[in-house]
Amino acid sequence: MSEPIMNLAIIGAGRIAHVHAAAAARDPRIALKYVSDIRAEAAEALASMHGAASVDVDTIFADDAIDAVLIASSTATHAEFLERAATTGKAVLCEKPIALDIERTKAAVDVVNAHPVACALGFNRRHDPQFAALKAAIEAGRIGQLETLTIISRDPAPPPIDYIKGSGGLFFDMMIHDFDVARWLLDEPIASVFASGGVMVDPAIGEAGDIDTAMVVLTTESGRLCHIQNSRRTAYGYDQRIEAFGSAGMLQAVNETETRLRYTGEAGQLDEPPKHFFLERYGIAYGRELGDLYDAWSTGSAPKATHEDGYQSLRLAAAATQSLAENRSVRLDEIG
Repeated sequence: MSEPIMNLAIIGAGRIAHVHAAAAARDPRIALKYVSDIRAEAAEALASMHGAASVDVDTIFADDAIDAVLIASSTATHAEFLERAATTGKAVLCEKPIALDIERTKAAVDVVNAHPVACALGFNRRHDPQFAALKAAIEAGRIGQLETLTIISRDPAPPPIDYIKGSGGLFFDMMIHDFDVARWLLDEPIASVFASGGVMVDPAIGEAGDIDTAMVVLTTESGRLCHIQNSRRTAYGYDQRIEAFGSAGMLQAVNETETRLRYTGEAGQLDEPPKHFFLERYGIAYGRELGDLYDAWSTGSAPKATHEDGYQSLRLAAAATQSLAENRSVRLDEIG
């Protein structure tokens, strides 16, 4: 018996929407029907690439033939579209974050909970093969009891200042992925957050009210520790590594390169540089993320990252922001 086809609509036609549309095109179980964007020409261009129609968002939510909606529009629109997807009974994959404030995020989460649909959050790193293998090894007890976790995430270069001004800041825009990975791997409630940060890459980022370099320590309820490092600049490429240290050993997720080829000769031992940025590094993860939405829609299973995970990671971002401002450890029960 053949698998059912999931009719998909994408809201947004920017860079990340193109990534998701390409992933949908590679999955024979998914049919991209509509693309919508406030820039009509952008929606038309993306739709024409994949044999879809360019429509307004009202058409998407009114069409009962649309099974799922992928929200890849600007952050300010995420909560509204997430609520509309839930109330019209459509499965949804929403890019992070749901919103930039706790109250608006919680309101959207409550709407989804009141209208049960398959709801996935765009934390694609849970779908990365190497990170997933690390998670499975921790769960299998390969390193005994997990004690400390170190997550390193450094971008090759900072985004434009105009983007920084509307992003919500490093903790909400960049480190929120690492907060989710930490919650996923620790698999235990976070009790407190302590953050340090500064401007070491570009003074204009500081002038825009943000930081470009940060370190955060998370402490779980049982006392496990997680150290997260972020930087908006890396001279050698996109730096994405994880170290899980336990009572019986250590696991390391290392940077991905194009071929993992290593040269050894008179010049020494040379590895290839890491893949350039997130589109290259997490290309496989984006396809698996959309496949996970399909599985949740078709079988009723829970997605690997849900709207609740989006809410909890946003609480960590808010706690880190408060910790940095007040130079103290912030208990998570103070937030939201």
